[in-house]
Amino acid sequence: MHLEFRHLRTIRAIHQAGGVARAADLLNITQSALSHQLKGLEEQCGVALFVRRTKPLKLSAAGMKLLKLAEDVLPRIDALEDEFRALISGKSGRLHIAIECHACFEWLFPVLELFRRAWPDVDVDIRPGLAFGALPALAREEVDLVVSSDPETLDGIEFTPLFDYEPRFVAARNHPLARRAHIEAEDFRNETLITYPVDRARLDVFTGLLTPAKVEPRAIRQVELTAVILLLVASGRGVAVLPDWVLREVNYSSDYVTLPLTAQGMTKRLYAATRSDDSTKPFMSHFLRLARTEPLKLQRA
Repeated sequence: MHLEFRHLRTIRAIHQAGGVARAADLLNITQSALSHQLKGLEEQCGVALFVRRTKPLKLSAAGMKLLKLAEDVLPRIDALEDEFRALISGKSGRLHIAIECHACFEWLFPVLELFRRAWPDVDVDIRPGLAFGALPALAREEVDLVVSSDPETLDGIEFTPLFDYEPRFVAARNHPLARRAHIEAEDFRNETLITYPVDRARLDVFTGLLTPAKVEPRAIRQVELTAVILLLVASGRGVAVLPDWVLREVNYSSDYVTLPLTAQGMTKRLYAATRSDDSTKPFMSHFLRLARTEPLKLQRA
């Protein structure tokens, strides 16, 4: 037996209409065409699907089994067609994000909240566990966007600049280094540096300052949460280097001092990596606009 979706729609229409003529109108086909289709379907099934000479036309026991199948399958097919139409129009899709920047959660969540309101039908997820294999995961379509400060040249991958930020030194207000105008690499030799629990190749203080100067801090303490890092710094347990968007509240606290790294200061840039085919999708373009503008509000706060 070879069933098609049109057969299921025919069974459902005749059941709903109670007759072939009205069902033909519902399906927008001629009555003769519908009768011919029904005859062919019954020949395939080998059983009568309707009880003849009844008004309205009623389904037989075999016809009821097909109706049950139609009522199960057709709504799912209709829903899938709606999803495909939304995908084609750019109203829905998937935005799974991988983070190579541990502190990015501070600005990412406000961006995602604005995005969710504008694109409720887009499936959003964050995959921090892919941090060290994020770009290969992007190429394999396991994620759809990677936030990174290290752009690479990769086939089929675009890096869109988001915004510049300044990594800044943070210490307790009574720390000996708090009176400096700026901080140099040598100043870290006798300090406990409190960082996020990521490889030092992902930390600005190492890539931009300590590693080039071949300076190693006295000790390194890794802490998961920004709030705990700041708590330890305020308690005099060490110093930290954090991006300026994290320090919006610290700047108004009497417990801390924030200073530039080197006399010239340090500037880094964040990028959003996407597959080239996805970068022009309406919801992706909107997310990139939000990610370029909303974090700046945190930097200025």
